[in-house]
Amino acid sequence: MDEMDEFREMFFVECDELLEGLANGLRKMEDPDFDKETVHAVFRAVHSIKGGAAAFALTTLVTFAHRFETLLDLIRSDRMDTPPQIIALLHRSSDCLSDLVMSARQSAEPDQAHVDGLLAELDALIEDDDPVADTSFEFTPIVLDFGDAPTPAPTAEEGIIVRMTPNFELYRSGNDPLALLAALRKLGDATVELNVDAVPRLEDWALERPQLGWTVRISGAVSELDVRSVFEFVDDCCRLSISRIEEEQPVMAQLPMADPVMDTPPSPTSAPQAPVAEVPPVVAPPAARPSGAVTEPAQGATIRVGLDRVDRLMNMIGELVIKEAMLSQVIQTAGLHESPDVVAGLDSIRQLAGDIQESVMAIRAQPLKLVFQRMHRILREAADATGKPVRLVTIGEQTEVDKTMIERLVDPLTHMIRNSVDHGLEDALTRQRRGKPQEGTITLSAAHRSGRVQIEVSDDGGGINRPKVRQIAEDKGLIAPGSNLTPSEIDQLLFLPGFSSKDEVSALSGRGVGLDVVRREIMALGGRVMIDSVEGKGTTFSIALPLTLAVLEGMLIQLGGQTMVLPITAVQETLQPDRSMLHGVGKDSQLLANRGDLIPIIDLCQTFGLDEAEKEGGVLIVVESDSRKRAAFRVDGIFDQRQVVIKSLEQNYGRVPGVSAATILGDGKIALIIDPEEIILSLSNDHGRHMAAMASNG
Repeated sequence: MDEMDEFREMFFVECDELLEGLANGLRKMEDPDFDKETVHAVFRAVHSIKGGAAAFALTTLVTFAHRFETLLDLIRSDRMDTPPQIIALLHRSSDCLSDLVMSARQSAEPDQAHVDGLLAELDALIEDDDPVADTSFEFTPIVLDFGDAPTPAPTAEEGIIVRMTPNFELYRSGNDPLALLAALRKLGDATVELNVDAVPRLEDWALERPQLGWTVRISGAVSELDVRSVFEFVDDCCRLSISRIEEEQPVMAQLPMADPVMDTPPSPTSAPQAPVAEVPPVVAPPAARPSGAVTEPAQGATIRVGLDRVDRLMNMIGELVIKEAMLSQVIQTAGLHESPDVVAGLDSIRQLAGDIQESVMAIRAQPLKLVFQRMHRILREAADATGKPVRLVTIGEQTEVDKTMIERLVDPLTHMIRNSVDHGLEDALTRQRRGKPQEGTITLSAAHRSGRVQIEVSDDGGGINRPKVRQIAEDKGLIAPGSNLTPSEIDQLLFLPGFSSKDEVSALSGRGVGLDVVRREIMALGGRVMIDSVEGKGTTFSIALPLTLAVLEGMLIQLGGQTMVLPITAVQETLQPDRSMLHGVGKDSQLLANRGDLIPIIDLCQTFGLDEAEKEGGVLIVVESDSRKRAAFRVDGIFDQRQVVIKSLEQNYGRVPGVSAATILGDGKIALIIDPEEIILSLSNDHGRHMAAMASNG
């Protein structure tokens, strides 16, 4: 990647941050009492994207951004109100701007028809406000005077003198001094003078110390606030001084002031002077700061590192965990486990490996905010396609998950949002007839719960029509007619491949592809999807995900001569019960009486087809699933608790019921990692079928 490609990529990274701020600001503008600064922030985001795009001659992006910011300028100057239809247009313009940035990033052709349609809508509003408004944008160069005689100062009594010398960071971040000069010229009658006296000779020139500067004299009643807004995003990478023409005294203490010595051009023989470091820069907001800007260490300097490098580091940490387990096994075999020095050294290695792992996981952890924000657009498009008024409420946007999961959650959540709009919510008339608000509500929430990440998509619609779902499944041959199914099992039919409750194919649904894809992709992440629906009230889809795809804390258990791993996050307690705590149910089942609760006992040896333990022997491990169901697993014994590296079983072998993954133990043997949720769910389904069969026979 050459230097220009690097600058271009920095620009697009900056665009991601600006588009995030733009989307946040537009959602705040939906509130009738939004703060005026919100409009300024939205305007600045679009203006910054336009300025950066101009530096790379991205004409289509620049043209659209210019038209977009013109409309925003009318709003921020109180020349246009923001009724719902204007807010909707702003959202669609933001979506289009995001698409244009993506097209430019991928060097792809944008949807010109869509762009032209939005431009026509923007032009109609702009021209209605100002019949002679010029909505075009051209790359017009500024004519500079390189003559020997200094440019005469304006004769007006009022005005401002701006002296600026960009630092290397300004150029590296994709900003263009030409755009800054053009913005200053819009403030009034401006005269621009190029300052070349400080530019060193060619043999003394250094890329990181540019000395080219400009002096701009703006006559008229120019406000300091207007000048400050021009430099708001580059004030930490540009030496700047601003003074009144009539006073010639600096008046903007808020901006980084140039060193008085630097304001006086040095002699041609003087050595080039480095940027002034005595005055700490004022750092722009994170969403607007140029990506290449250098911040002070005290303010938390950051670097960007490729995800592949972090992945390699995570893999090496996984191998370190395995080597630590192998070392522990060797020490045990050699009889050195009773040596205090050896035990202390091994514990130190184990602690250090854990600390390194947590640090790398923290690096990989990203908030779900970006994914949640994308769902707002998905919702708007689904609402437009169905004609249903609907709003999205997000909770827990700052919940952090592994970076890899964030990227792979977009498609499942997109399916679920569309499903909730198309299938879950009633139309406005039906909702009104049922006493509900005409506008439906979909809630997208996330939280950390019991060592996992819980994401929920809830709607306040009509709930699942289970008789209809059952009939569709029978008609499509997905289940046998007359099958005894519990309500939970009927809900699970929605995840079967080919299931669709739509009679007609639409842009959103009806093709039999959707929730089965959701389940498959979530299971590929080591998670699961659950449904909770109340007829007439709504439906909630819950996704439970592990915090990481690399390492978990597990309990090593013995089952019929085999070693398996039980995730420690599911374990509530372990005990060796006496006979008084065990109660028989039916022919083979047992319940555990524990603290006033009766908990079903599941023999894991029987579950996996291994040699069964004695009914009254072994150890019971009380576990709780993500759906808050409890069970007591009977195992032969527990002999250790340690971190294990997760290895995909499906990719290397195939799917095994009741098993989520595998790992490598210290002795080199492979151990299966148990999926307690699936085992408990299978028990619940068996119990439900048993009760349904009894009811039908009775």
